[in-house]
Amino acid sequence: MMQIQAALFFAYATGAALAVAAGRQLQIWERLSVGEGPRTRSRVANPYLTLTLLFATVLLVPTGLFLLWQNPAWATMQVADAHRGVWAGFVLFYAGGIPVATLLGFTAAQALVLMGAGYWGYLQAVGGYFLTFGTLIHGWDGSGYERLFSTGAKDFADWPKDSIVNNVLDFLTSGTFLALLLLGGAAVGTMLVTEISWLMEGWELPGADEDRKVPRIVAIAIAAAGVYGLPFLGALVASGLMRLLGAVFGLLLFAVLAGVVLLHRRSPVRWLYGMVGIPERHWRVSAELASLDTVGERD
Repeated sequence: MMQIQAALFFAYATGAALAVAAGRQLQIWERLSVGEGPRTRSRVANPYLTLTLLFATVLLVPTGLFLLWQNPAWATMQVADAHRGVWAGFVLFYAGGIPVATLLGFTAAQALVLMGAGYWGYLQAVGGYFLTFGTLIHGWDGSGYERLFSTGAKDFADWPKDSIVNNVLDFLTSGTFLALLLLGGAAVGTMLVTEISWLMEGWELPGADEDRKVPRIVAIAIAAAGVYGLPFLGALVASGLMRLLGAVFGLLLFAVLAGVVLLHRRSPVRWLYGMVGIPERHWRVSAELASLDTVGERD
């Protein structure tokens, strides 16, 4: 579904985003797992992680391998011009790496959500998608978008001979783009529907009305902008700064700007995150408050 150099970043970010979307359910699951006595279930043995790994193994891995077989030059960002240029161990690493990266992203974000640091779980997704978009836009040599919009090694080599618009149009009318549209649409569509459904499911649980400050449709739009739009914009800015100032100074300046935007306690990103209704408290605190609310309603 995606060029291999960016696929592991995408898998990690997807796992983290799904964990944050199901943050409230994961807190409830943790509460039921621990109970009043010894732990009865493993922290990682929850249905949300199972469905996330199924998504990675059933959709991400097969679609990526199909595109690698169909067009190895595009799938490897023009590094291998044919099947003979792809090392078999690299294919094995890709097929096994996608589920592992998804698992790491999910479990890292889940741990942060359960610790009451949901915003840092969200940053796991932001960081993963930033690296994804950064690889596709800038790449390792500044030609990432050229490699992305070239169907093969010859088209990539001929890129300077034509305008950007014509090169992009050639790619949009190619069989590679058609396969990418169909397979990527299925994978991304499934991912988005799952994230939205888990958010809506979480809003039905105790404490959701208190945490969510805006209507559901607005909360979904904010979540989408924060998880996907912000990293994409960040990748564009980082690429621009690297082209203007060089790789070292460009990245240093971008790191300072990103720290101000993401880490400052009064940053607009933190404020918007608080609008969506994802739990920020530790799961034990959330459970205690939910119990108090229930007692108050009975009284």
